[in-house]
Amino acid sequence: MFSKDRWDEILEALNANRMRTALTAFGVFWGITVLVLLLALTNGLRNGVTADFGNFATNSMFMWGQRTSISYKGVPKGKRLEYKLSDVEAIRADIPELKYISPRNSLGGYNGANNVTRGTKTGAFQIYGDYPEFIKQKPMDILEGRFLSYSDINIKRKVCVIGPDVVKGLYDRGEDPMESYIKINGVNFKVVGTFKITNSQGDSEEEANTIFIPFTTFNQAFNYGDRVGWMAITAQDQYSITNVKERVFDIIKSRKNVHPNDERAIGHRDLAEQFGRVNGLFNILAIVGYFVGALILLSGIIGINNIMLIVVKERTKEIGVRRALGATPWTIKSQILQESLILTILSGMLGVAFAAFCIWGMNSILDANGPIENFANPSVNMQVVVVALTILVIAGLLAGLIPANRATKMKPVDALRIE
Repeated sequence: MFSKDRWDEILEALNANRMRTALTAFGVFWGITVLVLLLALTNGLRNGVTADFGNFATNSMFMWGQRTSISYKGVPKGKRLEYKLSDVEAIRADIPELKYISPRNSLGGYNGANNVTRGTKTGAFQIYGDYPEFIKQKPMDILEGRFLSYSDINIKRKVCVIGPDVVKGLYDRGEDPMESYIKINGVNFKVVGTFKITNSQGDSEEEANTIFIPFTTFNQAFNYGDRVGWMAITAQDQYSITNVKERVFDIIKSRKNVHPNDERAIGHRDLAEQFGRVNGLFNILAIVGYFVGALILLSGIIGINNIMLIVVKERTKEIGVRRALGATPWTIKSQILQESLILTILSGMLGVAFAAFCIWGMNSILDANGPIENFANPSVNMQVVVVALTILVIAGLLAGLIPANRATKMKPVDALRIE
């Protein structure tokens, strides 16, 4: 146990050579600082890169038709694959592991020709025909009104939900878009909601210039019949879309007379697979961060060990006197261990505090100047801090163990003879 006398002894020992103590403590300080900062930077990269997925359900994939590369059952090589609503229903019926299957169509583009008008204002926007469940696959904030509903789908209601840049382009400042009408390729649509997609990078400008309308209304208004441009497919939580997707491809190949070995006819983007690879990469980087930080911290611990050996040698006569006066080996050993532990923990906690200050500074700069591509919100959780402090305690004990053992092995008579 610590007592006032013990504290006085420890402080006196550490103050005996302040420069030596400071330089020794700096090794641990710098090691723990590097460890925490490496993990924070790794998390910053992870947050930035994974933000490219937006907040789209990561157990999902997009699937679209491409050209066949193998002739099969009368289907020539080079024919473009086209999906129908019946294909969607076949997939839904045969694969219960799927949670959502959203057929989608689109036209226009925010950087293309003007396709939307309201009064004298016109603009070029991305138009999507979607089903109501798409908002569950790609969550968005409904700022006002509502999203699409199955009532809209069933009666092919001409309604739309518009993004923030659509509002800016077609409405005056402060003007309420709700219940107003806009024309999409000459067809009137009533605005029933406005939205904002959050946590998105890369295509955020396009998303802000997006208009959603019911899928069935889209196909009727723009003469698409029962065509489906592509599908957004999400698996049930207990299944991986990566494991299910081959069955989806098999159904489409069978229905479209595509050769079973034709890998080019069906285009897809597996978000779960991509997300898993990204997470795996950053898990490796985190391990590397722990390894590098631990090596630097180890050099600091070795420094403390060496200094404690020197301290024990300098205090040999003092230790001999204490042993002669009846001090037990454990009393001597505990004091050396406590001195090592105090030096390690104090310098380590200063390192954690300094790393936290650096992380706060980085986040303040990002908040003030805007996000950096592939880097966002560098941070560490409390688990890392607990692990770091645990490492410090163990390291402090290990650093003092050898000097403590050496101190207790000296015979009092021999120690008193040392000049």
